Order: sequence, then structure tokens, then C-alpha cells
Amino acid sequence: MKLKYLYPVFALALLSNSPQADACTNLIAGKKATTDGSVMVTYAADSHNLYGMLTHTPAADHAPGEMRKVEDWDTGKPLGEIPQIPHTYNVVGNINEYQVVIGESTWGGHKELVDTTGNSIIDYGSLMQIALERSKTAREAIDVMTDLVDKYGYASSGESFSIADKDEVWIMEMIGKGAEKGAVWIAVRIPDNAISGHANEPRIRRVNLKDKENVKYSKDLIPFARRRGYFTGKDADFSFADAFEVHTADTRRGCDGRVWSFFNRFDPEGAKEYFAWVDAKSDTPMPLYIIPDRKLDLRDMQSAMRDLFQGTPYDMTLDVGAGPNHVPYRWRPMDFEVDGKHYVHERAIATQQTGWSFVSQSRNWLPDPVGGVLWFGTDDTNTTVYMPFYCSMTEVPQQLGPGDVNNFSYDSNFWMNNWVANQAYNRYDLMIPDIRKVQGALENSFIDTRAEREAHLKALAESGQWTHLLEDVNSEGAEIAKEATETYRKLAEYLLVRFMDGNMKKVDKDGKFQYNEYGIALYPDFPGYDKKYYERIVKETGDHFLVPSAE
Repeated sequence: MKLKYLYPVFALALLSNSPQADACTNLIAGKKATTDGSVMVTYAADSHNLYGMLTHTPAADHAPGEMRKVEDWDTGKPLGEIPQIPHTYNVVGNINEYQVVIGESTWGGHKELVDTTGNSIIDYGSLMQIALERSKTAREAIDVMTDLVDKYGYASSGESFSIADKDEVWIMEMIGKGAEKGAVWIAVRIPDNAISGHANEPRIRRVNLKDKENVKYSKDLIPFARRRGYFTGKDADFSFADAFEVHTADTRRGCDGRVWSFFNRFDPEGAKEYFAWVDAKSDTPMPLYIIPDRKLDLRDMQSAMRDLFQGTPYDMTLDVGAGPNHVPYRWRPMDFEVDGKHYVHERAIATQQTGWSFVSQSRNWLPDPVGGVLWFGTDDTNTTVYMPFYCSMTEVPQQLGPGDVNNFSYDSNFWMNNWVANQAYNRYDLMIPDIRKVQGALENSFIDTRAEREAHLKALAESGQWTHLLEDVNSEGAEIAKEATETYRKLAEYLLVRFMDGNMKKVDKDGKFQYNEYGIALYPDFPGYDKKYYERIVKETGDHFLVPSAE
């Protein structure tokens, strides 16, 4: 199925070539499930043709009668206009000035439910962006989003949304009504002490529909499902996920498998049971959320975004596809046939085709301009550097501005991350230690300086020094983006030099190249291949490479 991504808006004209993505992943942690009380959401915008950039929509006042243009986020096609509201909020990527965060993943659902009226003008991406422009809380965002599709129609297929603020986080799932205007939807609040996620599969099943505080849904949800023949049981047994999507062995493994791997990190005992669903050995689904066995911190969420099924039955470094350098990536297409049988490669959270991703923090003990921070990275989550940008930012760093997937640039954070990552895809086990050193040093420096920086920013906010606060936020963001980009440029050059021609040049404990007493570079090592690779060669070729004995 064709799956989509959110491309935050800065200039709608940039979206004319926006592609559909192959998959997106959202991970969620409630405020009592985190070590510092942050509400956290992650999001990876995955596409083979998506340029990674950070975008900004400034707060603005609008005159009576002013209209807002709506364009399809996948094609740039004009869909229509809606009335503006008197004031819209500052939006940086997927977070607004009130710490509201929205992410998504597309699952498609029944094809006949895609709009056929021709009059619907609100697609999923515009829905998110407009909600960020108009909402101070997650609940308000849900109301804005559902009101928009009621009034103007829903122009996309099935979607799951992560919607968070500084106090709570919700998952909302939505699908169109085909020839009928609007959409049907359901939203469930994730408990504060729980973690959750969604990855291109609807996840909301049986819930307490009478719990008005924690469950919201469209009035015609169950009647519509009955009328269309998607559901026939008792209202109390209604499952949105099962009414509007077919869950195949492929999608369980490739989609719910990513959420399972997140759960496995923080509830390994419970995850053993849930794995049967992912592996199509049981029809008992995973729960929507779990209570983790320990609280998560920022580094845990960043690490979860780098998940490659390490240490699980789906570990991507162990099968023949990993090659001699244990590469945990597989090139598309994911599925293939041999002797009439259908097979599929793993689809991990970390993947080579990510355009950009983030880990957000919304924090109720800090002023909004400081409490909301987007840890943003471009390209592959496994090798990217997550950089902190506050929700009050009003200037996008140059290195994260608009660019082109067909034009390489040394000044682009996206391209420098790609240069590093694409070298590692060929010799992963040899290069990843050097990447981790640089990546870790940068991220640790950003994390370790937050307390002091935020104390300063908080003081500026509380004393009403807004001009100084914005100057500091913008200038530090620019410095961080520049440092991360230039450091990765140097790393890419270093990897090229150290590992050129299949060699591995000698370095000291600080990673510096070694020379002999006469200034000549020491002779490099030849890492060759691992034992399993040589055994596979012999197994496939027999005596073809055998060296005859001297006799």
C-alpha cells in the first residue's frame, strides 16, 4: 500500500514534488513514564524522495474575511480555501508555541473509503498543520481536526495521529467515508504512566466507550461501520482497528513489529507474549499501550528511534542479507518470491530512507517558550544527530533550510548525514564505532548543556525579556546546526580516508592517523570478511576457489 508522511509547511510552493512515503513511526511516552516528567513523542518521516529540512510558520494576525489556502501535501495540488481565524500560533516543524506536538503514520484502510465526492479539501498533512496553528492543548487539537473534516471533508486515507501537549498524549485514528462527506474517527488518551506507538497499522481496538474523559469518537462511528458491513457485534466489542483495516502477516511484521520492538525494550517479559501476534502465530493483538518496567529518559527515546531489532528474533545483522559486514539494512523492495513462495525482509524503525525525524519534549514545569523542544535530525535515525530546537524559535538555521534531493551540498545537514550513512551501509560493522563516537559526543554536549541553558531561558521568560529570549533561542539553534553539520562533514571525510580501498588505516586511541618515525603513514590493516562469509562462499561454489595441495 502507498503510505504517507507529514512534510511541515514553510512555503507551500516547496511541496509540488512531495512524494508518498513508505512508512512512518511514532513512539509515545506519558509524563509519568519518563524520568523528568516530559511528555515525549517521536516521529520518523520516511520516504525515498524526501529532503530533510526543518520548517517554520510564524504566529500571525489575520484580517476578517482572510482565507487560508489548502494544498495536498503529497502532490502540492490546490484543494481549496478555508477561513482564517483571527490569530494563529508559531509552529516549528511539528511543535507549536504552546508545546502541542502532532505526528502521524498512514495505514490506508479500505480503499472504498477514500473520498469520492471530489469536494473534500482537508488532507492529513494540512489537518496536522492547521491544528498546530490553532490549538493550545491536545484536546483542542483533536476538536480542531475533527471539526475541519466535518466542515470541509477528509481528502486522505486511514491515518493514526499522535497528539500531545505538556500534560497528556492521545492517539487518534481516522478514515474517510467514501461517497459521504467527512470522516469517522476515535481518540484514546494514553495513560500518563504508559508508553505506546503506531507504525502504519491502526492500533485502537476495544476501549471503554463510556469513558468520556479518556475516549472520544465521532457520533456516527459505530452506525457507519454497521451500515457498511465492517462490524456486526455489540457496541462494547467494537474495534476501530479491525473494522477499518485488514491485518495481514506482512503488515503485522513490518508495521506492528516496530511497536513491538519498542515495547520489548521496556517490558521484555510481556513482549514475549505480544511477539506471537507480530509473527502471525496468534490472533491476539498487542495492547495499545504498556506500563514500562522502568522510566524512560531522552536518550532512551532517541535510542528507540535507532532500533534495528537488535537482540530479537528479527535481528537484521544475522541473516545472509547482512553480508560480511553485518549491515542491518535491506534495499527495497522489501518482499520477494522464491519458488512460488512469498518472503519479506524486516522493516525496522531505523531505515535508510528517512528524510527527517524528531524526539519531542513537552514539559509543564517550564514556560512554554522553553518547555517545548524538538530534538530534530535529518536522514537515517540510526546515524543522525538529534539537535535541540525550542518551540519559540522563529528562524530556521541555514543548514536545515530548503534543499533538493538531487543536488548535493556541503552546507546541508541532510546531505552531510547522508554522506556519513551511505558510507556505513557498505562497511557497517567497521564504520559504526567511529560514527557512534562523533554522534555521541555531539548529542551528549547538547543534552548536558540543557539545564544551564534552560535556566537562563526560563529567567528571561519569567522577566518578560521576550526579545532577548528569541535572540538566544535563534542564535543557539544556528550554532548547533552549524556545529553538527560541519562535524559530520569532517566525519564523512575521515571515513573516506580511513577505509578507502577496502583497507582500515591505523589510528591511535583518539582516532588520529598513525605515522612512523619518518612521517610515513603506517601500513593499513586488511579486515577482510568474517568466518561465516567465507563458509558461505565455499558452500555455494564448492571447490571453485580451492587451492590444490602442493602434491
